[in-house]
Amino acid sequence: MAYTTLDPKTTAVVCIEFQNEFATPGGKLHDAVKDVMESTQMLEKTVKLTEEARKKGYTIIHAPIVFSDDYRELSATPYGILGNVKAGGAFKASEWGGAICDAMKPREGDVVVEGKRGLCGFASTNLDFILRQRGIQTIALSGFLTNCCVESTMRSAYERGYNVLTLTDCCAATSQEQHDAAVKFTYPMFSKPATAEEFAKQL
Repeated sequence: MAYTTLDPKTTAVVCIEFQNEFATPGGKLHDAVKDVMESTQMLEKTVKLTEEARKKGYTIIHAPIVFSDDYRELSATPYGILGNVKAGGAFKASEWGGAICDAMKPREGDVVVEGKRGLCGFASTNLDFILRQRGIQTIALSGFLTNCCVESTMRSAYERGYNVLTLTDCCAATSQEQHDAAVKFTYPMFSKPATAEEFAKQL
């Protein structure tokens, strides 16, 4: 794709679930994603990229997923990935694991999405409201998991008419195979895939 300079007034970097459960040793799901995190250097690259974008006036949005201690937001018998989250006691708002990791803590001027209880960043949150209120037309997605919440958010953003970029080396999945497959086959269908370096050149 051709790379052109982006407008900081209409562009946001959306950082999905950079929480201790995934991003920090000791997190309940860290061991599952650490190999892909290391292969892409996604945490270090996202930290650097958001710092650069923030300095230039781009909107930085954080989209964590959190639940009550008893997971009252979910059904009594959730299945699939949300079933695994509940069974593993992950992403509780009251615990360290549910907090955004230190490296990606929101800075002054950043926006934190509220209400994320599922996979898509739009489904149960105020993300769309925030983007439209701020006049955002282009969003660049990063975070966890490559083939789950990042992908779900990407698809919804595409269908809502946003100009969608996916930062391919600022994401991680639970296996290299799943990460690579999503980046190769799915991301080009619903977004403009770019590396952190390629995206930084447009800032």
